[in-house]
Amino acid sequence: MSKNRTISVRQLAENNKQGDADIIDVRTSVEFREVRAAVARNVPLDSLDPHVVMQGRNRSADEPLYVICKGGTRGAKAQQKFIDAGFTNVINLEGGTEAWLAAGLPVVRGKKTMSLERQVRIAAGFLVLVGALAAIITGNVFFAGIPAFVGAGLMFAGITDSCAMGMLIAKMPWNQVKDGSCSV
Repeated sequence: MSKNRTISVRQLAENNKQGDADIIDVRTSVEFREVRAAVARNVPLDSLDPHVVMQGRNRSADEPLYVICKGGTRGAKAQQKFIDAGFTNVINLEGGTEAWLAAGLPVVRGKKTMSLERQVRIAAGFLVLVGALAAIITGNVFFAGIPAFVGAGLMFAGITDSCAMGMLIAKMPWNQVKDGSCSV
């Protein structure tokens, strides 16, 4: 993994006084619809193809492409995808959309939705509760495997900063935007 470049919100705002910075937001389309940097376009990380993005730009290859997510982690992953594909002038926005909001920079607000993180907590809690109750009620130790599996998954997600349950929940119908408000 090569050294990834970052930029602070203030630096980007200073560089972007003309409002023409090329910024892609790699959050899910539902997150993007809820609140986004006014100048960003949506290219969700799970469907990001660096070659398609770079071919679709109306800019010289020398001009930087900025990536933004919620807090910076997915932006760094997207940036690495670009670097791995041979595109090196890609810069991750430190602190992501949260920093953009905190700086008071222009945003577009849309439909409020339940965060993906909250949905994961609800699903994990439900599975743990069901597994524990089933083990207690039936006396079958097999059901204790459900909360153990969820716990192991949560530990793995924390260690790797990648959540399989979150990726699965992000693909659920209620987490899809069908009104065409996002661009790839």
